[in-house]
Amino acid sequence: MKIAFFATPDIAIESFKYFINSKEYEVCALVTQPPKPSNRGKKIVQSKIKTIALENNIEILEPEKISKEPEIISKLKSFNCDFFITFAFGQILSQEVIDIPKFATINLHASLLPCYRGANPICEAILNGEKITGITTMKTALELDAGDICLQQEIALDDKINTPELMEKISNLSPKLLDETLKGIYQGTLIPRKQQHDKATFTKKIKKEDKSIDWSQSAKKIHDKIRAMHTINTCHTKFNGKLVKILKTKVADSNKKTKCGEILNINKDGICVCCGDKAILILSVKPEGKGEMSAYNWSLGAKIKTGDTFEIC
Repeated sequence: MKIAFFATPDIAIESFKYFINSKEYEVCALVTQPPKPSNRGKKIVQSKIKTIALENNIEILEPEKISKEPEIISKLKSFNCDFFITFAFGQILSQEVIDIPKFATINLHASLLPCYRGANPICEAILNGEKITGITTMKTALELDAGDICLQQEIALDDKINTPELMEKISNLSPKLLDETLKGIYQGTLIPRKQQHDKATFTKKIKKEDKSIDWSQSAKKIHDKIRAMHTINTCHTKFNGKLVKILKTKVADSNKKTKCGEILNINKDGICVCCGDKAILILSVKPEGKGEMSAYNWSLGAKIKTGDTFEIC
């Protein structure tokens, strides 16, 4: 089977490598977002997936906006692909592009559709404290993540998993589901089914103000938010006017009623902070201008004591 693979971020790498290494597929091209300047130094940095394509002599297409670039569209048509695969590509495809492959354009989405349509399903599932999420392969349609469902796989979530860890799980599970989807459609054994559109939910874009910790919220809600945004859009608070990123926490049982954000106690396990209900035990932090460290070690250097209070940014 001949395919073109549309992807940009690292989460798609395992699937891309799977199809490159499989004798049952020929990867005609990688279609990816043009490289952008890095945050530091503004130097152009090539994506890892592009580097893999270069190493395997796979043609690379980098459209600014694929729906408005006839040269790219003509090139895609020339491959005579059986399938296009899209996985966090980052651009909306036109119907003309969707219809190019002989069988279908297949998208892998990181949720159990129709729940969590949109660009932020992994973070938002954790943010909402979900116990189960998953991955879905679907036939790409013009409406956002509304195409017919091919296959789905559930992923159980505990209260410790964070966004990078869930991304790794999804990355590792995706190749098999994509492979089964393409073979099923190719062989005629898989019939995609319509989504229940009335049950669709949609993700929201993370805003700057969403990163601030509101200590008046419940301990569970704060904990879910911190693990959802871990190293992606890291949550923060302030202590003595300086920003502190909170990296790891757990919910602590505490019936002590005091000011939200007040430090209840400090020990080698971490810093225990009063919330709207119960408390949060902060395990690791990244203080302003410093690297990641345990919350206890930070408390020693910053001379933090019981009764001090974290500020809301």
